[in-house]
Amino acid sequence: MSNTPHTLGEEFPGQLNQIHALKAADPAFASLLQEYDEVNDRIHLAETSVAPVGENHETELRKQRLAIKDRIAGALKDA
Repeated sequence: MSNTPHTLGEEFPGQLNQIHALKAADPAFASLLQEYDEVNDRIHLAETSVAPVGENHETELRKQRLAIKDRIAGALKDA
């Protein structure tokens, strides 16, 4: 989905090089990025009604994405 909102490049502008370096060096961080992309894709599918879910479930997915984003931001800060 090339037009998926909330891509890591949008969420962390100017930090893509750091993200790629940390992804290559840290398997746990790479897994976290994969988890973010999977949740983000599920939200996008729900929002576009391709794979609709209930409002409560969509809200929980958004909360999950935010929590993952916070963990990514923390890892980038600590790196």
